[in-house]
Amino acid sequence: MSTNTDSVAVPPAFREYGEQHLPQSPAFGHGKNGIAELVVAREGDNPTRLLSDYVKVPYHLTGTLDSDPAPGLTTICLQDPTGAVTQGDRHTLSVEARSDARAHVTNQSATKVQSMKASYAHLDVTLVANSGAYLEYLPGPTILNENARCLQTTSVEMADDATVIVGDVFVPNGLTDHEPFSFDHHHSRLEASVDDSLVCADAVDLRPGKRDPRDPATVGDFGVIGTLYVFAPSCEEIDDLADAIHDRLAEIPDVHGGTSLLKDGAGLTVRVLGDRSADVTTAVESAWDESRRSLLGVGAPIGGDKR
Repeated sequence: MSTNTDSVAVPPAFREYGEQHLPQSPAFGHGKNGIAELVVAREGDNPTRLLSDYVKVPYHLTGTLDSDPAPGLTTICLQDPTGAVTQGDRHTLSVEARSDARAHVTNQSATKVQSMKASYAHLDVTLVANSGAYLEYLPGPTILNENARCLQTTSVEMADDATVIVGDVFVPNGLTDHEPFSFDHHHSRLEASVDDSLVCADAVDLRPGKRDPRDPATVGDFGVIGTLYVFAPSCEEIDDLADAIHDRLAEIPDVHGGTSLLKDGAGLTVRVLGDRSADVTTAVESAWDESRRSLLGVGAPIGGDKR
């Protein structure tokens, strides 16, 4: 896989940002081109193991954890010793789950995108799940500060008997006293294919300077956006799972959420809106927990048990 995140389709506005001169190390310079390429594999009923890894700063990996309640599932927690994403940063994460492997990939904290005077940050993720694999990617929230520009792209490639779950929580300007929607541009796009057939293409594109995100067609009176994608083409009870998640969301105060089924029974999506990161994160984790109970027979390691 390419390690140049600008090799993927980049929206025109971000291509224009990329032409701006950076006062510090340029994009793809030392410490700004983070790479993590991971492959996990499993034999029989044995635990899933990290078969190979290539990690470049600002990504850092110290190993795996086998404390998940799901049999054979390993946890990979990526660290970022730099503490924040800055202008010109390009981060590329790729995870391949070999046949029948089970893995949960996360990070140690929220991704904080700092204020910018030039260029933009690009966070690119590719997830590949081979036959029978079960792969989760649920990082901490992404927080955009004043004048920040962030492009997030996620690609999912999977077999028709694999399962992939992706979670995302977006928080505007969570670390300052500024107007919450004072960032410059946030664009998040996910595309998922099952056996090379596109089953989901979803995007959130927010440019407060061009259009107020709080209009009724976008986030309304809310500020925090949570999303969970459950790609499970072989799950025959996907309709029941969507109903169960809807019922769980209805029990959580201070959030509004709903579920949508994907075409050909490929899975479902969950969208949650709220005023606080904690509330929206709780809702997304509840949907994740319900999905696990249906697909794996065990709940999610939420709260103090989540590493």
